[in-house]
Amino acid sequence: RNETFTKGRSFIGHKTNASNTSRAMYQIDEFATQVLTGKLTTVFLPIVYIVVFIVGLPSNAMALWVFFLRTKKKHPAVIYMANLALADLLFVVWFPLKIAYHINGNNWIYGEGLCKVLVGFFYGNMYCSILFMTCLSVQRYWVIVNPILHSRKKSEIAIGISAAIWILILLGTIPLYIPTQTVSIANLNITTCHDVLPHALLANDMYSYFLSLAIGVFLFPAILTAVSYILMIKTLNASITDVNIGKKRKRAIKLIITVLSMYLICFVPSNVLLVVHYAQIKTYGNSRIYASYITALCLSTLNSCIDPFIYYFVSKDFRDNLKNALLCRSVRTTKRMQVSLSSNRYPKKTPSYSSSSNTTKSTY
Repeated sequence: RNETFTKGRSFIGHKTNASNTSRAMYQIDEFATQVLTGKLTTVFLPIVYIVVFIVGLPSNAMALWVFFLRTKKKHPAVIYMANLALADLLFVVWFPLKIAYHINGNNWIYGEGLCKVLVGFFYGNMYCSILFMTCLSVQRYWVIVNPILHSRKKSEIAIGISAAIWILILLGTIPLYIPTQTVSIANLNITTCHDVLPHALLANDMYSYFLSLAIGVFLFPAILTAVSYILMIKTLNASITDVNIGKKRKRAIKLIITVLSMYLICFVPSNVLLVVHYAQIKTYGNSRIYASYITALCLSTLNSCIDPFIYYFVSKDFRDNLKNALLCRSVRTTKRMQVSLSSNRYPKKTPSYSSSSNTTKSTY
């Protein structure tokens, strides 16, 4: 019998000879059918994506507006956060297609090109977020230990690093655009997007590709982030003579808790299951953790909702500019208020003269 057996991402199936179409048709087993027709992929996933879209789109658009139009001084932290917000915004704008795909029974009707774009942005956003989060974490530590470095020089370095990250992500996602990502499933009469791929591609190319990403763009940055926060807390604890140490430590702890939550919810499960999933396919020719795997990938998109909280905790300028923007205060009005507040807080000191003596006394 002349059949070419293939396996999907975690589904065993075989290519069928369809006489009425030139496109290759695939059949999948009962487990794959249950996943692709069950409530996990047709109800739970789209609900999560809808929440992420509703929260992530306006919050990141507002953050970009604040960073570019309301923030006058472009410090390195602002540059990294603006790039992170841009990455999240470019990601969530594609969510309506992803939501419609799952609600429609995992049937992709938008063509091969848009499927590749969606897949590329899906993985690209996760690793882009990890890298910019790492840069932000290292930068916060560097400000504490070396605050006297010239601000303009630091900003130029941050711009260069941000450009390098975008180039790295664009080049790193090229392998996702090369293979065909849409597959027609004969026994379900649907076309999947990235949910079923040939076994040879999964066991060799995709395994090596995602293993490299997990090590180089997840594990190493995660270690660097953890080391930065450990050294940050150690440095703050050593600076007990600083009157502002309490506020700095509180901000640092809030940032650490938020980033730690993001890693535990979004990045660690998805990357671990990603490697285990493809390792099982490579070793055993099959994987039964697909349901857990796609759930973890779905939860990884929550980073687009958590990131705005990081901007809030990291930057006082962001908090102030956001509040003024929500109160519809113009940049000029805000500046006048800051000048007035500063004058009231630090009044001009005038000399006091004694009537009984010509000696001049200064009052403070």
